[in-house]
Amino acid sequence: QVQLVESGGGLVQAGGSLRLSCAASGIFNINAMGWNRQAPGKQRELVAGITSGGSTNYADSVKGRFTIARDNAKNTVYLQMDSLKPEDTAVYYCNANVGLGINYWGKGTLVTVSS
Repeated sequence: QVQLVESGGGLVQAGGSLRLSCAASGIFNINAMGWNRQAPGKQRELVAGITSGGSTNYADSVKGRFTIARDNAKNTVYLQMDSLKPEDTAVYYCNANVGLGINYWGKGTLVTVSS
C-alpha cells in the first residue's frame, strides 16, 4: 500500500521554527521528493524539492529560511522551517516522484504561523 505520511505541523509564533517529516512506504525507486503548500484561497505551490542525489531547489519566498533534507534509506524527507512568517501559513503536502510523470501525495499537515 502506497503511503506518504506527514508530521510535524502545528501552531508557532512568527520567527519560530518547525520541522516537518514525511515518511514514504510502499513506493520504490523514488526520484525526487518535495514539499508543496496550499494557503486558503490560493493555488498549491512548490516549496522545496530534493533529488535522490541530493540536489535541492527552493521557492524564492523560502530561500535562506527553509532547508530540505532526505534520508534515502528511510524514504523520508524533512523540511526545516526557520524564521517563519504569517504568510507561511498553509497546509504542507509531501510528494514523491517515481518517474514517468507519476507523483504520490500525502494528505497534508497544517502549519499556522501567528503574528
